[in-house]
Amino acid sequence: MSGWTLGIETTAHTLSFGLVDAEGVPYPAASDTLRPDEGGIHPREAADHHKDVAKALFEQSLEQQNLTPADISAVAYSQGPGLGPCLRVGAAIARGLATRMNVPLIGVNHCVAHIEIGRQQCGCDDPVLLYVSGGNTQVIARLNGRYRVLGETLDIGIGNMLDKFARAQGIPFPGGPVIEQKARAYLDANPNPSMEGLQLPYAVRGMDLAFSGLMTAAQRLIEQGASLEAVCWSLQEHAFASCVEVAERAMAHTGKAELLLGGGVACNQRLRTMCEEMAKDRDGQSFAPPRMYCIDNGTMIALLGFIELRHRTTPLSESGIDQYLRTDQTPIAWS
Repeated sequence: MSGWTLGIETTAHTLSFGLVDAEGVPYPAASDTLRPDEGGIHPREAADHHKDVAKALFEQSLEQQNLTPADISAVAYSQGPGLGPCLRVGAAIARGLATRMNVPLIGVNHCVAHIEIGRQQCGCDDPVLLYVSGGNTQVIARLNGRYRVLGETLDIGIGNMLDKFARAQGIPFPGGPVIEQKARAYLDANPNPSMEGLQLPYAVRGMDLAFSGLMTAAQRLIEQGASLEAVCWSLQEHAFASCVEVAERAMAHTGKAELLLGGGVACNQRLRTMCEEMAKDRDGQSFAPPRMYCIDNGTMIALLGFIELRHRTTPLSESGIDQYLRTDQTPIAWS
């Protein structure tokens, strides 16, 4: 496959166009994110946002690399999972561009794209993936030609939980980065903190996780008079420790020595540090890609499209979206 592969990401609140070149080298994406003044993400508002900015973003993505549409040899897009209205906009854009430019179309799995950009950026071979995002929390490992889900959230994704807690405190979307800042401020003021009076339920359920009770208990601490910074610190510690424990169990079960972080919550430095400490204790390694490749981005879609194009394309008749697409539904035809 000669030329550049274009990737289109529209699973949630971000529209992003990314590119990889003829050798599969990724380049930073052109992205625009809907940030509501209050409340959470409304799927139809996000879809309308994507329609409004698509043309300008597409042109920006080409200009960044001094390209023209003639340089594009394939178009990849997120086929799922995600918010239905948002996914449909991305699929329609991809179909239109691929048809107009007369190039192959390929729909890819958003979750698997997070894994492959992480592997490419970090140079890890066969890791356990701790996938922590707004809509998903999963522990994943490759086995018999699939990325198998060894554990996952039973209710809401960890990012969704953090954003909902933040929203209840009047913190606008996205709330996770603000929670991280407040937790860090609490530690700066309390170098030797105690959990006394800040205990929260543990989110581990065997190999699975459940975060809604954790969020409710944290809100109850606020209502009882605990400081917001202290609760942010406790919430992070409890939620992240749960994720790290399940990831460690997965590493022990599979015998793998590499851990890879992916998803927007993987931008959090405290989570990165906890994973590094756990992996080091196991004589393993923990990896995290640059933050611009942890958040949703078109480049990861382009990369997975580039990889999969050696094995398949997506006919227009099969290009519909699947908002409930599972990580383990994608056969791995590459290594």
